[in-house]
Amino acid sequence: MASINPAGCRRRPDRTTLVSQTGQRQVPRSYLQGAMVSAVISGLIRTARPKQWLKNVLVFAAPGAAGVLNQGRELGLTIIVFVAFCFAASAVYYWNDLIDVTADRMHPTKRDRPIAAGDVPISAARAVGVIAPFVALGLAGLTGRWQTVAVIGIYLVVNLAYNFGLKDIPVVELLVVASGFVLRAGAGAVAVDVPMSRWFVLCTTFGSLFIVAGKRYAELNDLGPGAGTRATLEMYTVGYLRIVLSISCGAALLSYCVWAFETSAEADALGEFDFPLYELSIVPMLAALLRYLLVLEQGGGGAPEEVFTKDRILQILGLAWIVIYGIAVYAG
Repeated sequence: MASINPAGCRRRPDRTTLVSQTGQRQVPRSYLQGAMVSAVISGLIRTARPKQWLKNVLVFAAPGAAGVLNQGRELGLTIIVFVAFCFAASAVYYWNDLIDVTADRMHPTKRDRPIAAGDVPISAARAVGVIAPFVALGLAGLTGRWQTVAVIGIYLVVNLAYNFGLKDIPVVELLVVASGFVLRAGAGAVAVDVPMSRWFVLCTTFGSLFIVAGKRYAELNDLGPGAGTRATLEMYTVGYLRIVLSISCGAALLSYCVWAFETSAEADALGEFDFPLYELSIVPMLAALLRYLLVLEQGGGGAPEEVFTKDRILQILGLAWIVIYGIAVYAG
């Protein structure tokens, strides 16, 4: 026999759903609590920016160029560094959203971020933001090299300093964001203990600056200097950012060309496969840079990760580069 609770609802013995005297079903409290927890977890995952983890693929660059990714130990170490950087980068994003929560609420798209929208409690986000860096450093320690821990530690310190003030300093903020890409490449190199060519470092540096300047260029064109979403947009001009794009694009291409010729000369000295594959890889690299410039001029580039995941031509050019360079390294 059904019992009557003080609220005037009868509870069926074999169910947790409340049914009122009028027959209307009421959602059980446990279901509501479960839905709230699921929403918070979903928000925490979105705040971690899984799409941005695509940048961490750069940790495979140096080991791949050195031809050691076909060795189980080196591949395993590189994967560990990749995961460590995912935690490190997500920690930075958590603190970025915590600090910028007020400004994000004024942004046309950033206001939908979980913390700004109120989907994730501030306390929960802060807790994850504290724990994630230690997880990243712990994973880096699994490589058995203190240099890996140092690189990820530098990344965390520099990018947290960016969140707490460096992002408001023109030019400096461009260099800080670009340094994150260079540190990713460096972490992969030190984890497997392979040297990095100075031209590889320069190519990565200028290529990163090219991407970051392109992002600012797209934001300035899309939002305008008075949007109030990023302080440095009020100090940059379209003309200035075009100059930065031209310099960084040209320097990245030149550095890559020298690196390709240098690597080819070293391969020839070792008597490896005698075909200009390294030099040939310059073609898709140049085409990719020009394609990205076109995307910027057409109004894209505000979210580089979306450009790389949606632009089929860029994906084909990237695949062509991987195939050509991969054959040069592993079949040479």
